[in-house]
Amino acid sequence: MQASFALSADMPALLHLHPRDNVAVALRAVAAGEALRVGERRVVAAGPVPHGHKIALAPIGAGADVFKFGWPIGRATAEIAPGAHVHTHNVETRLKGLEGYSYEPAPTEPLPQVDAEFLGYHRADGRVGTRNEIWILPTVGCVGRTAERIASLAAARHGQAVDGIHAFPHPHGCSQLGSDLDSTRTLLAALACHPNAGGVLLLGLGCESNQLDDLVAEIPDALRSRVRTLRAQGVDDEIEKGLALVDELVSLASIAERRPASLGELVLGLKCGGSDGFSGLTANPLVGRMADAVVGAGGSAVLTEIPEIFGAEHLLMARARDAGVFNRTVALVNEFKRYFLESGQPVSENPSPGNLAGGITTLEEKSLGAVQKAGQSPLADVIRYGERVRHTGLTLLEAPGNDAVSSTALAAAGATVILFTTGRGTPLGFPAPTLKIASNSELAARKSRWIDFDAGPVLAEGPGAVAALLLDRILAHASGEPTASERNDTREIAIWKRGVTL
Repeated sequence: MQASFALSADMPALLHLHPRDNVAVALRAVAAGEALRVGERRVVAAGPVPHGHKIALAPIGAGADVFKFGWPIGRATAEIAPGAHVHTHNVETRLKGLEGYSYEPAPTEPLPQVDAEFLGYHRADGRVGTRNEIWILPTVGCVGRTAERIASLAAARHGQAVDGIHAFPHPHGCSQLGSDLDSTRTLLAALACHPNAGGVLLLGLGCESNQLDDLVAEIPDALRSRVRTLRAQGVDDEIEKGLALVDELVSLASIAERRPASLGELVLGLKCGGSDGFSGLTANPLVGRMADAVVGAGGSAVLTEIPEIFGAEHLLMARARDAGVFNRTVALVNEFKRYFLESGQPVSENPSPGNLAGGITTLEEKSLGAVQKAGQSPLADVIRYGERVRHTGLTLLEAPGNDAVSSTALAAAGATVILFTTGRGTPLGFPAPTLKIASNSELAARKSRWIDFDAGPVLAEGPGAVAALLLDRILAHASGEPTASERNDTREIAIWKRGVTL
């Protein structure tokens, strides 16, 4: 599902997305008493409606469904008259808990065939990186600051020999048990395999639960030649030894050169953070077009944030390429819902305060906008947290909605570029180049130091021309142009901790 719409030149105040919808979206702040028209419909605003919020176009009875994008986004808790502001004061979620699903494949549309190239680093295992960096991954939080110090000194020493030398500290790796420790180890091992890392230093303390030998064992043999290990407790001067090992890695990595690669060599990570009422109208469907272009060229796109597809999961399930993928999608969605319920939390505990302020009323509404990042591609695979992409096409990845945790999981899965849509803005950056795509032009102008691309013009110009500009921007960043978060030196990881702490 992608929103399909066009603005009326003489009445730009409201946007009606689908013939089934009984609400429209305010494209600007609407004043009380203002007369408005959408096509043949006329309404008078009963009160002020902030931009990005919804206004009723027809009477909606108490208990009746509210429709947006052609799908129910919630249920009216009171009678809603035409012209009324439609939001949390008169709408509630329809989501309750676990659901049963049946496999009903939907027809698929041919994907676009886009012939485009970027300049990337061709790795020995056949993957193509968008950066040639040295990554320092601590096994445990105790040596996080040590990793940062080694990275800083090494970066000053080696200048432009590689694209960057970065440490990714985190607070985990000790006082963890069982599957919780296993997932930390698996996540770090997957990051160590990333094609953007021309060399990796795994820095341990020595006494931690996340032992270096176990971590290295999860890295394929073919990739271990570009990995070095160091136990800080086992050497006299861990800084000097760390610098010497980074010297070796730089010597190996600096041989690599950028060469032309097809669009289909990209792995796109698809993420939305701090959504607003425009995210599902501009930025997310625009990213969906990018996902379709890359998959159509033979590449991969990875969608995550499982709690933020609740209420729209049936749209993805209908695109599963076979019953096996469908069943794994159902299992993943219901396991995540059970994760909430067993913790005493409702599955609908979303949107966030920022989402609500931006005009999103229910999780269904947020999800119907969020899944548009996945475009129209068939769902090819489902992978668990910490696993790496196994197939070309669209992959669904297990991870929560948290921006840092899910974006780190996208990088660990192998995303070489992350497309991060936002209606609220954030300075966060992650191991892979992360393009911040603003859903509205006001944010893009106000936070130009954070934002890489403005999707706001989609409302006035339509998606076609704006999509072409975004593709050019993606190719430029994939070819080495720094993203805003890279220019700001804002790069970090966050690990999903689900177990007890000793």
